[in-house]
Amino acid sequence: MRRHLLRLSQLSIDLAVLTLAFGVAFLIRFDWRPPTDLMGRLALTAPYVVLGEYLLLMAFGVPRFSWRYIGLREVFRILTATVLANVLLLWTRLALGELQHDYVYLRHGVIPLGVIAANFALMFLGIAGVRVARRILGEHLESQRNAKKARARERVPTMLVGAGSGGVLMSKEIALNPDIGLSAVGFLDDDPSKKGLVINGVPVLGTTERLTELCARHGARQVLITMASVPGESIRRIARLAEEAELPVKIIPGLYQIASGRVEITRIRPVAIEDLLRREPVALDDDEIADDLEGRAVLVTGAGGSIGSEICRQVAVFRPSRLLLVERAENNLFQIHRELVAAYPRLDVVPLIADVTDADRMRQIFEAHAPSAVFHAAAHKHVPMMEWNPCEAVKNNVFGSKMVADLADEHGTETFVMISTDKAVNPTNVMGASKRVAEMYVQALAGRSKTRFVTVRFGNVLGSAGSVIPIFKDQILKGEPVTVTHPDMTRYFMTIPEACQLVLQAGSMGRGGEIFILDMGEPVKIVDLARDLIRLSGLRPDVDIPIHFTGVRPGEKLFEELSSDAESADETHHPKIFVGRHPSEPWELICEQLERLREVAWSGAHEQVVSRLRSCVPEFVDPPLATLPPESLPPEELTESDASIPGVVRRAAG
Repeated sequence: MRRHLLRLSQLSIDLAVLTLAFGVAFLIRFDWRPPTDLMGRLALTAPYVVLGEYLLLMAFGVPRFSWRYIGLREVFRILTATVLANVLLLWTRLALGELQHDYVYLRHGVIPLGVIAANFALMFLGIAGVRVARRILGEHLESQRNAKKARARERVPTMLVGAGSGGVLMSKEIALNPDIGLSAVGFLDDDPSKKGLVINGVPVLGTTERLTELCARHGARQVLITMASVPGESIRRIARLAEEAELPVKIIPGLYQIASGRVEITRIRPVAIEDLLRREPVALDDDEIADDLEGRAVLVTGAGGSIGSEICRQVAVFRPSRLLLVERAENNLFQIHRELVAAYPRLDVVPLIADVTDADRMRQIFEAHAPSAVFHAAAHKHVPMMEWNPCEAVKNNVFGSKMVADLADEHGTETFVMISTDKAVNPTNVMGASKRVAEMYVQALAGRSKTRFVTVRFGNVLGSAGSVIPIFKDQILKGEPVTVTHPDMTRYFMTIPEACQLVLQAGSMGRGGEIFILDMGEPVKIVDLARDLIRLSGLRPDVDIPIHFTGVRPGEKLFEELSSDAESADETHHPKIFVGRHPSEPWELICEQLERLREVAWSGAHEQVVSRLRSCVPEFVDPPLATLPPESLPPEELTESDASIPGVVRRAAG
């Protein structure tokens, strides 16, 4: 009932505005003293003009606009309807002006040109004006209510860093939503042209170099980074300045999270290690990916893992006809299936408990669902664990991959994308060697199959299960020393969403047989990551939380590589994706090698498995022996003889 009354009142106001605008236009045209005959003309034409104008407003959807939230887009629609209405009035006036010589009575419908001009301005100002007035009134009342709430709740004086689009949105939210609990004291921005501007009532005070000075002057008690896409180097610099000022620093979500709709800009959180390593956002060719996935059945193995689950989330955006989740861990499968069903209720999401080494089960899946695209993310990935269990590494990483690839070929799958690792390049461990064998088989199969087989290779992803970042966080939380294997240990890092976006892009680019290599940026020292994490936890590295070096573990090397010299990686049309042109192994040779490897994989003979892996991958060698400098060792582990030699050799037990 209330809604109908509101609609009726808005209709009445619109009709009154249109009538008043047309009447006042006559008065303005004749200096408020229109002749008597023209007053009769006004009375005769007004109902038709007002009705016609309102019908045009309806055609443009104007009556459906919310008065409370009117914006520039709605005002433009009102302007368009107003222009068209008065163009029709002008056309009618010109037509009747010509006909009135033959039909005298038509002169009563001729509207003076000056009236039409004045009506145009008054109609637009009236229709748009009442709505703008309603919005101003609503925001004024809301600000008063918020002011009362704010007085009842303490708001933290906050310095906003970044006066771009993210900062504009954040300052508006702070002003309108006291529940955020913030009070913006000013902006800091390194663009000199913005200094002195006032954005949503918040002044731009200066550059980030003056952070300490300006925060002290304006009483800021925390720093909020409002740049959703700034590189990690800038975030690290701002975080360091805030630390020097002894102020906590927080950040809004990243651009990818906001754009994907997963979180709102108001979901403020502490700066995380992912922010410090953030790079420029990945630019994707959405049309190319959509052509590859939209309306097709897509299968993802390892769908419950860190990489597999993110691939599922991103594939779902491109509206496949069916998304098949293959995962052997029931709990992981339950979680990702539940999430996808809630986020994409119209998508056919099929959870499939299966092990990729189970031939009968995998064949049932391919026969029942006939996927058009396969993303193979299932794998054993932990280097030390695979050193202890080489047979299981070969079963899963080699023969699980072979199983899925063979079924894709047999059932006419259009695209097969295998997720590989930088550890497959000149491998020094069982995990890397097993992934390299899988790469070799998929590449050889591509030469004799109609399926487009491609491999995508990248390094470590931040925050994946069992990776170094969660381990460091757990140690810091418990107040334990952070353990790093070696002070010179470096790795490439990429966020999970960024890696999976590039996987989808590379999969759509492949023609068959390529090994795509993702641009991982610059390698990062693990010890630097550890120190950053300790600082982000509000503690001091080497003071509150010590860092202990434990020695390189079995199979590890200090530096990872993304491609070998033989692959001669070339650029592609995407700036962050390269393609390796490694020649494939002869089909008969790779099949013979895999048969010999299969003979020992299920035997439990670890040494024989490693020996066969070396036969398959000649570049599989032991890592060079890494030494720890004496100053890296805890004092209790140094002896007098240790101090006299340039390096202390420490090998973790395997």
